[in-house]
Amino acid sequence: MTAVRFLYNLAFPIVLVALLPSFLLRMLKRGKYRHKFGQRFAIYSPRVRKKLSGGGWTWVHAVSVGEVLIALKFIREMQRLEPRLRVVLSTTTSTGFALASKEKSDWLEPIYHPVDFLWTARRALKIIRPRRLILVEAEVWPNLTAEAKALGATLALINARLSRRSESRYRMIRPLAAGVFNQLDLLCVQEPSEAERWKGLGVRADKILCTGSIKYDDRGEGAARRDFRPDLLLLGIPEDAPVLLAGSTHAGEEKLIAEMVVRLRKDCPGLFYIAVPRHAERWREVRRELAEAGLTPALRVGEEPNPPRPDALIVNTTGELRDWYDCATVVFVGKSLTAHGGQNPAEAVAAGKAVVLGPNMENFASLTDQLLRDGAAIQVPDAGKLEEAFRRLLASPEERAALAAAGTRCFDAHRGAALRTCEAVLALSPAQN
Repeated sequence: MTAVRFLYNLAFPIVLVALLPSFLLRMLKRGKYRHKFGQRFAIYSPRVRKKLSGGGWTWVHAVSVGEVLIALKFIREMQRLEPRLRVVLSTTTSTGFALASKEKSDWLEPIYHPVDFLWTARRALKIIRPRRLILVEAEVWPNLTAEAKALGATLALINARLSRRSESRYRMIRPLAAGVFNQLDLLCVQEPSEAERWKGLGVRADKILCTGSIKYDDRGEGAARRDFRPDLLLLGIPEDAPVLLAGSTHAGEEKLIAEMVVRLRKDCPGLFYIAVPRHAERWREVRRELAEAGLTPALRVGEEPNPPRPDALIVNTTGELRDWYDCATVVFVGKSLTAHGGQNPAEAVAAGKAVVLGPNMENFASLTDQLLRDGAAIQVPDAGKLEEAFRRLLASPEERAALAAAGTRCFDAHRGAALRTCEAVLALSPAQN
């Protein structure tokens, strides 16, 4: 064990204990914290242990819903190239696990990702014995990667994402970061410019490959899209009604936009508001806030009948946002107004929609810069400018069409990213025939 990793294993439990109160509070608030809790310490049921026996699995790790959707697209493409593929799909959040569980089969087993204690990582790897460890977008855990490497697994980070905030943090611990990332056999970046940033962290150039974004590849192959427009018709929403959709919103954003919708309806009669909270379990809070703003919200899923003439819809489910974008006239990307970091705007842009971003898009800075440079999205500095942008776009089909066309051009270079990524991974460890 290297000195740097030794220090990591000393510090990690201390940091985890310090963060434990906020972590437990968040789990209690969101619920489902007890679900398969033992899996977070590599304690599996007899059924799972029996299924995983034999080894030879491809272990794919995806943090939450967004990453799971990317992972599933990658997995489907990989299975097409390697029909005998067997996948363990790990995720960190309960919402991610719920989505992964929908794909459970004789060749795909969803699990919760183990906490990165040395003994936990070793226990999980001893049970799963993966031939590959594929990490999606951002999370590379030192113990898991080092122990997987020691067991002979090939390691890859796909659809790699490096926010400016993460980059600055990694630079402060460059020796640790470089040591961990250089254990990877392959690092697939989304943009050529991002390769230089990874090199700046000490990652060897021969490990980096620009494959494009799998998320940008969304309009091509992969899971069939669901048409939710008939659902709106059942709620009494006319087919030609303008729809303002706020996707992956965080606390405070749903209410602010609801108040804007009430004002916008004076100039845009019939405007319908769809709120898709990032955490679906917040639906009661969101419903209360929309009602306080003067709207009559319906629920995507509820035990009680919806009101007869709703003017808003709360999508209190997970994994459906991509397809709800098809119903939108204008889209706001959440976590960018009252919270920081932003959510990924790729799916909304790929859906051919007029997309508006708040000022706080730090986690997707490279993508945001590209979208703005190509004229494929609008970014506003505050809530007042956000309402102005909504008003202008709702009144101008020409500007909406121009944004959609720019988005299509922006994504052209990324089509086929899933296939390119799979081929690069297979080149590391050939397919099983």
